[in-house]
Amino acid sequence: MKKCDRCAKPAVYHITEIHDGEAQALHFCEQCAKQHLSHPETADGPEPTGAEKAAEADADSEKFDEVDQQVCPNCGISFKEFRSQGRLGCPHDYIAFQEELLPLLENIHGETQHIGKTPKRAPHASQKQYRLIKLRNQLRTAIDEEMYEDAARLRDEIQTTESDKVSEPSPPFGAIDE
Repeated sequence: MKKCDRCAKPAVYHITEIHDGEAQALHFCEQCAKQHLSHPETADGPEPTGAEKAAEADADSEKFDEVDQQVCPNCGISFKEFRSQGRLGCPHDYIAFQEELLPLLENIHGETQHIGKTPKRAPHASQKQYRLIKLRNQLRTAIDEEMYEDAARLRDEIQTTESDKVSEPSPPFGAIDE
């Protein structure tokens, strides 16, 4: 779900305006849409002049050129390649392009944190690691909010999860069980 262009609420109105023959898509929540439609010229301030628009376009293109040159140190994909293909090269790209990806992901999915199911065929070790990360984040939050009982419970849960053995390692190929 798209977010409002002015605030963080979900956009419920999608308006396409044409300025100087160029289409511009606007996404607003109900309140911002009412404000924009009742006072379109004052909602965003005065309409910029041609020189101001050209200066903004030059600044934007310089910013995009700089961002497009960013490269993941792990896989070597550039942000420009990501924008053209729509696919990242490796998991490290989320860190390398974090500043550009977070607003994009939030706009597309409404969240920046995965909150769905995990595949059942995913290795148990990765599920355990994800659970530990989640518990540690909850522990940090509980300590910050001075909820020490919850923090102690989370600490114990982390220790239990870390000490749990997934299963005994299987014997090497060709070994005989006695």
